Amino acid sequence: MGSTFFFRDTHILEHIALRLLPEIAGRKMTNIWDAGCAHGPEPYTLAMILSENMEEAVFQNLTIDATDYDPGGQFGAIIKKGIYSSEELDRIPRDIVEKYFEPSAGQEGSYRVREFLRNRIQYRTHDLLSLRPIGGGYSLIICKNVLLHFQYEQRVQVITMFHGALAPGGLFAFEQTQKMPAEIAHLFQQVVPDAQLYRKIGP
Repeated sequence: MGSTFFFRDTHILEHIALRLLPEIAGRKMTNIWDAGCAHGPEPYTLAMILSENMEEAVFQNLTIDATDYDPGGQFGAIIKKGIYSSEELDRIPRDIVEKYFEPSAGQEGSYRVREFLRNRIQYRTHDLLSLRPIGGGYSLIICKNVLLHFQYEQRVQVITMFHGALAPGGLFAFEQTQKMPAEIAHLFQQVVPDAQLYRKIGP
């Protein structure tokens, strides 16, 4: 996907935090896959929301694998540096900006995500239509504002791939404009009625 912004769709992200935290209590590591991360606002927003709701020691054991189809190779450099303009931070509550960002040295009007948050995000280029997951055993896979660009059969195939990459009972979230395809609805249970947030059924 090409663009997004910080604190977009916070409704579903807050639902995710509420449902995810009890599931990962006591785990040594928690792995999340954000598929379609663009230049980083979504995985960083998710990381901030989870940090606000997690103990520090638990948060340090969290990894977010952020991926996108990026032929130009631009997204990875932006996410790794974590530098964004002040205009891009306008939607973020001021106290959150002060906690998770710092002025970027030598770049007036820009801010850098603080290192402890940057360390939670790992970026790689990935084509979802390859139907090859980047890993497995994920506690959460989030794929928003991507599936709407695919044909129906492609959406079925990609969501089936996500199911295989989730840990038992793992959560899957996608955009509100899409519905779970009927052919694979038996693979998931909807968690809340007002968001496209589902729990994996089966191993």
